[in-house]
Amino acid sequence: MWYVSTRGMAPRVDFEGALFSGYAPDGGLFMPEELPQLGIETLHQWSALSYPSLVKELCTLFIGPELIPKEVLNDLIDRAFSRFRHREVVHLSRLRNGLNVLELWHGATYAFKDLSLCCTAQFLQYFLEKKEKHITVVVGTSGDTGSAAIESVQGTKNIDIIVLLPKGHCTKIQELQMTTVLRENVHVFGVEGNSDELDEPIKAVFADVAFVKKHNLMSLNSINWARVLVQMAHHFFAYFRCAPSLDTCPLPPVEVVVPTGAAGNLAAGCIAQKMGLPIRLVAAVNHNDIIHRTVQQGDFSLSAAVEPTLASAMDIQVPYNMERIFWLLSGSDSQGTRTLMEQFERTQSMSLPKELHSKLSGAMTSESMSDEAITWTMSRCWEENQYLLCPHSAVAVGYHYQQMDRQQPSQVPRSCPGSRADPRDPCRDPSSGAQGDALHPNAEG
Repeated sequence: MWYVSTRGMAPRVDFEGALFSGYAPDGGLFMPEELPQLGIETLHQWSALSYPSLVKELCTLFIGPELIPKEVLNDLIDRAFSRFRHREVVHLSRLRNGLNVLELWHGATYAFKDLSLCCTAQFLQYFLEKKEKHITVVVGTSGDTGSAAIESVQGTKNIDIIVLLPKGHCTKIQELQMTTVLRENVHVFGVEGNSDELDEPIKAVFADVAFVKKHNLMSLNSINWARVLVQMAHHFFAYFRCAPSLDTCPLPPVEVVVPTGAAGNLAAGCIAQKMGLPIRLVAAVNHNDIIHRTVQQGDFSLSAAVEPTLASAMDIQVPYNMERIFWLLSGSDSQGTRTLMEQFERTQSMSLPKELHSKLSGAMTSESMSDEAITWTMSRCWEENQYLLCPHSAVAVGYHYQQMDRQQPSQVPRSCPGSRADPRDPCRDPSSGAQGDALHPNAEG
C-alpha cells in the first residue's frame, strides 16, 4: 500500500512514511494511492466483529505485513484499547424514535479522539523503538485533540509532545486535562488566537522540510493519515449495528450523522463509502458553517471570524480534511486539488467547480445548528430518554429531531417548526433528508 499527496508534487511513501509526515512536503495530505474494494461477502464476515476487530481488519488492509506483522499489529491495537472503560470499547445506545447514538467517549479523556490517537501512538512507538529514534510531536488544538494526544504519548521516552492551546477557547476541563500532566515529555503552551490561527504557523513549520527533518517533527492532528484510518472503523461499526438486514441485495443504506469541525471523521466516512460501505453521510456543524456552505452551495470560503459556540471543539473555519474529500471525489485529481487549495490559501475563498460540487452533494448532505438549537436538543433528549448529550453530540442529534419533526404521518417532508430565532427550531437552514439512523456523538475538531 502506497500513499500519495493530494497535491501530487511529493514522492509517494509507505504507511510508515505517511505516519511520520503529517503534511506532505508539497503542503497536501497523504491518501492511499488505491482503495481496497469490499464485496458483500467481506461485509457479511465483518458484520459480526467487535469494534477492535474491525480496526484490526482495516489496519491490515492499509499497513503492509512487511512493515508491521499481523500478529504484532493485533497486539498493538489490543494494547491501545486496554484502558477504555467500556468492555466493547464503543457502544451503541438505542433511544426513542429511531435515535441511535454511537458512544465514542469511553477513553481516558472522554473524547472520541482517544480511539484513533491511542492506536496512532502505538504505531509510532513500534517504529521508534525498532529504529531507536526520537521525535517531537507538534499539536494545535481546539480542545479535545490536545488532551487525547497527551494521554496517548505521556511518559514515552521516544516522544516529546508540544501542544499549543488557544487561551480562552477551550473548556476548563479540557484545559486542565492538558496543563496538569506532569511528565517530562509533555510541553503545553497557551497562545493568543483561535485554533484556525494556530494552524497557520504549524503548517508553515511543516512546509520547511529541512527544519522538520533536523528536529524530527511530526503532527498528531487529523492531518495524520493514521487517525483517519482508525476512524473508518466508526462507520463500519455503526453500519453493522444499525442496518436492518444484510440479506438483501443491494445492501440497505444507513444514514450516519457526523458532528464535525476539521472533517477528519467525515473524510473517513467518505473513504468507507468508496470502499463499498452503503452509508449516507450528514455533516453536522455549529454556527461556524463552512462545511455546510460548501456542501449546499459549493462556497468554500472563510467567514469574517470564528464565532465561539457551545460546541467549542468544533469552532473551526478551516476544515483541512476537506482537501482529502475533494481529492477523493474528483477521482484523485491532484492537479485540480492543488489549484483549488492554493487559491483558497491565497484568497481564503474558493467556489467548487460544478462537477465537484455535484459529487460532494451526492456523497453527503449537511446542516448547521445554532446554540439555541443545541440547548433545545439537549433538553429534548433528556426529557424523552433521560440521556445526557454534550453540546457536540447535540449538533448531530438536532439534525435527527429536525428530520423526525418534518415527517407527517404520510412521510411527506414538511417545514421545520419556528424560525431561526425560535429556540425550538433545530435548524438554521432547512434542507430535506431522511431520518438519521446512526449518530456519532463527539466533536471532530
